[in-house]
Amino acid sequence: MVDERDLESTLELVRANAAGPVAGVFGPDTVTWRIDREAVIFLGAGRALLLQLAHPWVAAAIAEHSRTLADPIGRFHRTFDIVFAMVFGSLDRAQLSSRQLHRRHSMIVGEMPETVGPFAAGSRYCANDIPSLRWVHATLVETALMAHDLVLPPLSAEERERYWTESRTYGALFGLTGDDLPADWAGFAAYAAAMAQSETLTVSPAAREIAAQIFGGARPWLRPPRWYRALTARMLPEPIRAGFGFELSERDARSADNALRWIRRVYPKLPDRLRYVGPYQEALARLNGETGPDWMTRCLNRAWIGRPQMDVRGKG
Repeated sequence: MVDERDLESTLELVRANAAGPVAGVFGPDTVTWRIDREAVIFLGAGRALLLQLAHPWVAAAIAEHSRTLADPIGRFHRTFDIVFAMVFGSLDRAQLSSRQLHRRHSMIVGEMPETVGPFAAGSRYCANDIPSLRWVHATLVETALMAHDLVLPPLSAEERERYWTESRTYGALFGLTGDDLPADWAGFAAYAAAMAQSETLTVSPAAREIAAQIFGGARPWLRPPRWYRALTARMLPEPIRAGFGFELSERDARSADNALRWIRRVYPKLPDRLRYVGPYQEALARLNGETGPDWMTRCLNRAWIGRPQMDVRGKG
């Protein structure tokens, strides 16, 4: 378990190694900013969610404590608000987001309603459990890089190592220590691969129901397009894809391939103002001494985080 004292201990290390009060935890020279600024990382949003749902504790917590089904757009905004505040926010904003996430997680406790994989019915779950946090962190780190490399030139081996070193700092914002995470990229890749094949990830009925509601579209106007559903299924490890019951027809595969060809051709040519996410553009404005984001950045922020500005809330 990560308690409040544990979190504050890791945040002390984050502050000591941060890029600066204005630049935040990472800063513009990091691989993390280079990857997470790309709007194309949205291609991996479905994959990250499904991998998280494949953990029975996470699925039970979302089913019992989240408004994902009632408010899927709100869930999207809250998730990216937390991620982008940690990555692109000022140092104060990143730490505030970290504490808010921990407090929210501290209220997510309960009992497994049924036996799923190695988790017995009646066993307790808690969102601040270290193995669960480690898995959620892994899904975000791995999927962002995978989505980036689908469209843009892949990172070199040296850049991947830098990315993982920075991701360990990102993990500290969850309360994870160096001992909780693999030491290098090879160790991380081995951990992710082992998890994908393990019984720990067992798709529960609750997970399948949530996935069906989101990807099948209880609201047709929110249903992801065929190509996105197919691409998401293709990005999943085979045991997880099978667990959710996703089948890839030839038509599905063609739709994903056609979409990727178009994205790869068009996306790199987009102007930076459209290509890079609003919170990154807000961070650049902050570094340039501007008092706040301009109108276009505020519009982009509304799309990504559901509000016009990232660094606006008080400390807490």
